[in-house]
Amino acid sequence: MTGSFRAVVVDEVDGKQQVAVKSLKLGDLPEGDVLVDIAYSTVNYKDGLALTGRIPICRKFPMVAGIDLAGTVAQSASPEFKPGDRVLVNGYGLSERYWGGYSQRQRLRPEWLVRIPGAFDAKQAMAIGTAGYTAMLCVLELEHAGVRPGNGPVLVTGAGGGVGSVAIALLARLGYEVAASTGRAEIAAYLKGLGATTIVERATLAGKGKPIDAEQWAGAIDCVGGQTLANVLAQTRYDGAVAACGLAGGTDLPATVYPFILRDVALLGVDSVMAPMAKRVAAWDRLARDLDPALLDSMTTVEPLARTPELAADIVAGRTRGRVVIDVNA
Repeated sequence: MTGSFRAVVVDEVDGKQQVAVKSLKLGDLPEGDVLVDIAYSTVNYKDGLALTGRIPICRKFPMVAGIDLAGTVAQSASPEFKPGDRVLVNGYGLSERYWGGYSQRQRLRPEWLVRIPGAFDAKQAMAIGTAGYTAMLCVLELEHAGVRPGNGPVLVTGAGGGVGSVAIALLARLGYEVAASTGRAEIAAYLKGLGATTIVERATLAGKGKPIDAEQWAGAIDCVGGQTLANVLAQTRYDGAVAACGLAGGTDLPATVYPFILRDVALLGVDSVMAPMAKRVAAWDRLARDLDPALLDSMTTVEPLARTPELAADIVAGRTRGRVVIDVNA
């Protein structure tokens, strides 16, 4: 690729955030030892927050948005990578402090790069993206906490989103009984197609509940936070665990200590942005082994770069389903 290329740029004009697809040149890119020709990015909830400005994700301007990318190394000053290597990046402050994946080219630090597993192409790697990689981190945390398929049902909240969709597919493939919580009745068949056996109406978890409730879940992956997470904790069985990774329903936690001290419930925080490389590689290795590519394709749509701002608004409003991949060259 030579000459100019396109990128989604967030800027601040008169105190207001503006987003536009702009033409850039190689000299506009930040410093970095590895130049990547990007093939695909994706739309995660955090991308939606960044582009809509609902939460001030971008810490400086101008900022090329996109917390994920997958592509091929074009130039490298690092001995760890050579031209032609297939690589991906998740998080590490992309779209916050560093230019990100909504671009046809990007310069990056070599310590951020993960080699794309042989089981996936670049599009599939971004169909997984931060959402799917986070889902796998959550599954690994539940396994480490001793939540086994025979222990009872595992609940996934925010089930129609990217993290939720991949989490259901992974858990079902591993033999867990999966309950999926959603407020959209129209996607029940989609969730059951991913492997959910039970659909839980979102409203039953969204209202103020009891400090300690009837035991239902051996474990849970929570993408919502707020009152929903408090209710999930109150319903988790003795010695169960909840992996929390999202805040779509709020950042507060109106809970009590009862689930922790009366039922030995573990609340496991999961961060994908600054997770150490060993965890990242382990998660991607397990994704290559445990995620059915056919189910991945069924939950994925591909959109052109120009639609990214519109899609960002959709994901924040809860209008997307599954995973949305951005073809930066379309």
